[in-house]
Amino acid sequence: MSVQNNAVQALCVFCASSDRVDEKYKKLAEELGQFCAHAQIRLVYGGAQEGLMGAAATAALERGGDVIGVMPEILSSRERAHQNLTELHVTADMHQRQQKMADLADVFVILPGGLGTLAEFFEIVTWKQIGLHQKPVLLLNAFGFWDSLLQGLDQAREEGFLYDDPGALFKIFDNLNDIKGFLSSI
Repeated sequence: MSVQNNAVQALCVFCASSDRVDEKYKKLAEELGQFCAHAQIRLVYGGAQEGLMGAAATAALERGGDVIGVMPEILSSRERAHQNLTELHVTADMHQRQQKMADLADVFVILPGGLGTLAEFFEIVTWKQIGLHQKPVLLLNAFGFWDSLLQGLDQAREEGFLYDDPGALFKIFDNLNDIKGFLSSI
């Protein structure tokens, strides 16, 4: 499946840098990277060589895709930067990283991850809520990974803590094929 109208030039993925995750999650990341390369969509991500991050980047690069990593200086000593990237941007801090990734992307895809992924997800959704961007935000709830998060957001909305229905700010997908279909339709 390829993107028909090239409306999406760059896709930013937020995901785990941990290598201790189940292989099924790494396969999702690899499949997303392969799709980006095939559809000629630049992959923008956190720059790490390990975990889902590295799996997505390597898969895209192996198929001739362009991959842009954005890594804050503080993480460059903890997370090994991928050595074969098309571009690597090193930022002074996490805030600059997030801004750079947002500037480079047309769409955001959130794969399973930990605190860093959650921080990136909440920041990009909050930016959308306050009007800093109107780019699609796509949450991949593969294997029910984000079920508890979604239940918590529903509770926050029901109890009046959210102004908007979260569904107005991001789309939820249960599988990667549906994300590919969505990307091909915009």
